[in-house]
Parts: sequence; structure tokens; C-alpha cells
Amino acid sequence: MEFQLASRVGALTPSSTLAITAKAKELKAQGKDVIGLGAGEPDFNTPQHIIDAAVKSMNEGFTKYTPSGGLPELKKEIASKLKLDQGIEYKPNEIIVTNGAKHGLYTLFQVLLNEGDEVIIPIPYWVSYPEQVKLAGGNPVYVEGLEQNYFKITPEQLKEKISSRTRAVIINSPSNPTGMVYSKEELKALGDVCLENGILIISDEIYEKLIYGNTQHVSIAEISEELKQQTIIINGVSKSHSMTGWRIGYAAGNSKIINAMTDLASHSTSNPTTPAQYASIAAYSGSQEAVEMMRTAFEERLEIIHAKLNDIPGFSCVKPQGAFYLFPNAKEAARISGCKDVDEFAEVLLTEANVAVVPGSGFGAPDNLRLSYATSLDQLEEAISRIQQFVNRRS
Repeated sequence: MEFQLASRVGALTPSSTLAITAKAKELKAQGKDVIGLGAGEPDFNTPQHIIDAAVKSMNEGFTKYTPSGGLPELKKEIASKLKLDQGIEYKPNEIIVTNGAKHGLYTLFQVLLNEGDEVIIPIPYWVSYPEQVKLAGGNPVYVEGLEQNYFKITPEQLKEKISSRTRAVIINSPSNPTGMVYSKEELKALGDVCLENGILIISDEIYEKLIYGNTQHVSIAEISEELKQQTIIINGVSKSHSMTGWRIGYAAGNSKIINAMTDLASHSTSNPTTPAQYASIAAYSGSQEAVEMMRTAFEERLEIIHAKLNDIPGFSCVKPQGAFYLFPNAKEAARISGCKDVDEFAEVLLTEANVAVVPGSGFGAPDNLRLSYATSLDQLEEAISRIQQFVNRRS
């Protein structure tokens, strides 16, 4: 018997990041010495005091359902974090705890969009933004952040894409995949356009703790009370506290939207995993030394690897200011290596040089590659050496 799937599933594009990771694991299982630079997660274990808090909660019997919107104690800690880091205050009914930041985004689009509504998505984008918009019946509208502008969009570009169907714009700072960070002035200029046109701002701040050099993270919601009211913040513990598998994120913003998200969650996931919520309370309330240790390690790797990558023939890479990705333009490297495009370059690089990188086409930027430096420095240096040897050999 042949089963027919829903049309919404047929419109999905598989995640390129998960696909390359799966391929790398498959080759490793075959005995290949593959270095994977596709990972979107820190290579450190979750700090011990967070693990201990989860174990303690389970031993004390906290293994049952919680409120759909999350434990009140965790909401309190999230509110304290937002007050401490961004200087903005949120009430419990303006916060929902979700099964990771990705689930927060998914739920937000589901309650926000009607069929045909538009969401403006800057290119390069995180791979799941367009797919989640489409799953909610919306239409992604793309605006290209030019490489010469550090992949950031301008107010003029944003204005050009606004229509009567525009409901929201996504701002991801620091960005996955580029690592770029918007300044306060740049955010205010974009925010003014959104205020003038009544557009919701979705501020994805999941990499906010991974900032390098003299760069500072600014949430667009902290700039003014008007922008706070116009913004939904998406964040979580995955990247900041190396808790990707614990699946705890949150959304903060307008109580009407948050309440709708909570109602939807009550019929889909019931609640975020209980022990993971207690672990997240410890993450926000306990020592932040491990957060800074990880940030410092990533910055040290960036300083070494960025220069080495730019030395490879045909590679040109803007230096990122945050996150843990390099996003070089490899169009010329692909050409001189005899590849028809960067997608083929990434494919051959994996099979011939045993280095797994993610093609930029999955992020809307087909001339680029995404390389994660969330792995040891030894592995990173070996990977860069292999890429250089591969390009030299093929050219």
C-alpha cells in the first residue's frame, strides 16, 4: 500500500548540517580518519555542577510533568539573566521555556503566521529558518547580507522587502553561519524600520555568550521600550553552557504571543524535560566560569585558524566576531580544484581529503563553506592542512 504524505513535508529541504554530519559519521564507521567541521555544538562536556543538579532533581523525585510553559523557578532565573545581561525586565507570563531554541522558533511561527504571510530572512541564514516558516504556511522573503558589509543587511534593504503581508523579520546576532554581530547603531536603524511598519522582530540570540575581541553583544530589545515591545527574544542554554542535548531554550516577549505559544506547547510537547529544566536553573544561577572558559578557548582557536584558512589558495574569509564558525568564500578554490561549484568541492573534500565541511548553499550562500571550530586545535590545524594540500594537489 502506498501512503501519501502531507504536502507540507514535500516542501521541506533536508538539513545540510545534519546531512554532512551523518555522512562523516558513516565514513568514520568505515574506518576513515575523518575530521568533522560540521558540528553546531561546543566540544566541551556540560559543566559538572549542571549535571549534578539534574541528578539531584531526579533522585529527589522531580521526574513528573511541569507546567507547559516551564518551571516557575526556571522562568525566574531566565528573567534574572535578562535583567543582568540586557537590563530588561520580563514577567513570568512573558517567558516560555521550550524544548530547545529551535522548538521556540517553530512554536512562534506556528502561532504567528497565517497562510501566505511573509517573514523576512537575511542571507546567509540558519538552515531551519525558511523551513519552519514554510511549515507554518508562511513565505520566506530573502534579503542578502553582502560579504563586503560583513554579511549584514541594511535598513534600506529591509525597507525594499516589506509588503502588506510582512509579519516579521529575523535578526540572528551573533550569526550562524557567519559569526557576524550587529552593533547597537545598526540594530537601532533596523528597529526603526520595523517600528514604522509594525513588523515583529525575532531576535535569535543563542550565541550571545560567544563574542570575541572588543565586540559587544546587544539585544535589540534593550535599545528602547518600544523595541522591547516589538521583539521576541529566542535564546537558551545549548551553546552558552554546552547543553545542546538537554534541549532547553526560551522565548521572551509579548504576553499574548507567549501565551499562545504555551497553549500550543500544551498540545504538542506537554512540557520541556523536567530534569533538564532543573539543570538549566543551575546553569543560570550557578558559576559562569565554564562559560568564560569555553569562550576563551573558542577565541584562541579563531585567532590561529582564521589566518591559516586565508592562506589557502582561493579562500577568502571575513573574520567572525562571535559564534564558532568560519564562513569563507571558496568559489575560486572550487574553480582551481576542478570542481563545478562549492557544493562539489565540499563533497570531494570529504571523500578525498577526509574533511567534512558544510556547503554554504544550505545557508543561501552557494559560494561559501561553513567550518565549525568547535573541535580541538590539533584537529583544526590538521583539517586546514588537509584542505590546503587538497587544493594544491588538484590545482
